Amino acid sequence: MNTAIKTFGYERDAFLLDLDGTLLDIAPTPDAVSVEPGLLDNLRALRDRCGGALAIVTGRSLREVDTLLGDTPTAVAAEHGTALRHAPGKPPVSHLSDDPPTEWLEKGERIAAAHPGVVLERKRHGFVLHYRGAPPAGRAIEHSLRKLLEGAAGFSLLAAKMAWEVRPAGVDKGFAVRAIMARPPFAGRLPIFVGDDITDEDGIAAAQSLGGIGLRVAETFGEPADVRAWIATLARA
Repeated sequence: MNTAIKTFGYERDAFLLDLDGTLLDIAPTPDAVSVEPGLLDNLRALRDRCGGALAIVTGRSLREVDTLLGDTPTAVAAEHGTALRHAPGKPPVSHLSDDPPTEWLEKGERIAAAHPGVVLERKRHGFVLHYRGAPPAGRAIEHSLRKLLEGAAGFSLLAAKMAWEVRPAGVDKGFAVRAIMARPPFAGRLPIFVGDDITDEDGIAAAQSLGGIGLRVAETFGEPADVRAWIATLARA
């Protein structure tokens, strides 16, 4: 682990963490992930030590985060910030105007069916085609989705780890980091953002622009297991 990340100030810093590939090991399909024993206890301990300034910033839905983590994080930015909940039990704030056309989802289902091993993940405001089970299909999926979005305003195609996601334009993890850091208990602290994927680059840049730091799992830790070990160390330090 990079020795530069070992020391933090619990009264000074806020922790904003990605989920898949950061806290959780990547699984063959999104619904196959598991939460390692002890992770929730360590996250709660870290949350309490830093005055509640612990957030999850993820591409998953709020419902999925709640299923996996319960009320552990204070704030949750779901679907890359399109739905933002500032505290457990509070209603989420939506940052969207339109949902994607129904025919787009139908087209996504046809693309997945044409490539055995490709999995379609539905989201409230878009969808993802995961091709971890069919790596050669990546280029064909990208081509089909770019054609689908030609001339469409308000949506964009996002590259992720072995996946392509159709999602609203203008809202990303950088937006989510800034929105979370603007409100208590995060306001006035320095953001420590940790992510593993292309989709996390905006969050990393936003954390740095706010005077904090952005950490990439592969470069700084190695694997999600190393991130979990770091969280455990912070929780009991």
